[in-house]
Amino acid sequence: MKSFPIIAGLSGLIFITGILFVVSCSSRNTGAQNTSREIQKNQNSPESAKDSVKSKTIDSLTQWYEDTSHHFVFLTWDDGPQPPGTRNCRKVFKELGVKASFFAVGFNILNKERELLMDSIRRDYPALLLVNHGFSHAMNNRYQKFYSPASIDTALNDFLHNERLMQITEKIIRFPGHNTWAVNGMISGQLTKKPLVHRLDSMGYQVIGWDTEWRGSSKTNAPRESATEMANRVVAQLSSGDTRVPGAVVLLSHDRYFAHADAVDSLRTFIQLLQADPRIHFETIDHFRELHQIRRSKGTIN
Repeated sequence: MKSFPIIAGLSGLIFITGILFVVSCSSRNTGAQNTSREIQKNQNSPESAKDSVKSKTIDSLTQWYEDTSHHFVFLTWDDGPQPPGTRNCRKVFKELGVKASFFAVGFNILNKERELLMDSIRRDYPALLLVNHGFSHAMNNRYQKFYSPASIDTALNDFLHNERLMQITEKIIRFPGHNTWAVNGMISGQLTKKPLVHRLDSMGYQVIGWDTEWRGSSKTNAPRESATEMANRVVAQLSSGDTRVPGAVVLLSHDRYFAHADAVDSLRTFIQLLQADPRIHFETIDHFRELHQIRRSKGTIN
């Protein structure tokens, strides 16, 4: 689910004689400036935990991608709004200063409270991003019918309706129930031969899959793996390059798994374990390398 150019109080970004000044999103009024030497120093300090809510210029982010010493984690949470899980995750992400993306389902907006929760996430951009997971979650998990050639118009309208309902401006979609990628004509994963994938790709939509999943128990609706297990898995994938883009991991999980205090603690611990590695940076999915390159070529990066 997407809908997100919601810039949370950025002071600004400027280059002066090769010195990069970074303005923290969290410091709306201070406009604190650091030289590039200070930035490198800060990456090894506790404040590096906040680096993911610092805005970066087009050139600096591109340079980070080209520098193989930098690693990127994209937290992508599906099926919201599902309070209290959605609310808990948002709180932890903001508390720890990490960027994340919520792929939301319009059908789950059952009341005003949930509508306001989605509005708050939309306003949190660039720290948090709201993206498109379809209105009906594939006809309430009727995947075979939803993705069939006969349902292409119904499925397409499902995503377009959700886009309008959620006021999503980024053309980024995740298919319910299937790990499919379609980025600028490069299609891979599941459903590659389905007409819906090709139709969306031809319309300029980017379909985003995932590299690894933090699964949940069907009985307890809580995370199946521990924080340490997940952190170790992410680090291993970053090291091995066994991901769609080397040096980057797209992690899938679901809002509902983080409804209870112990699960919230696990999420917090997982993020802190990754933050202990100064090479790791968190980003919203619109800055995934392939999407970032497309946005840069079009001059639409914010």
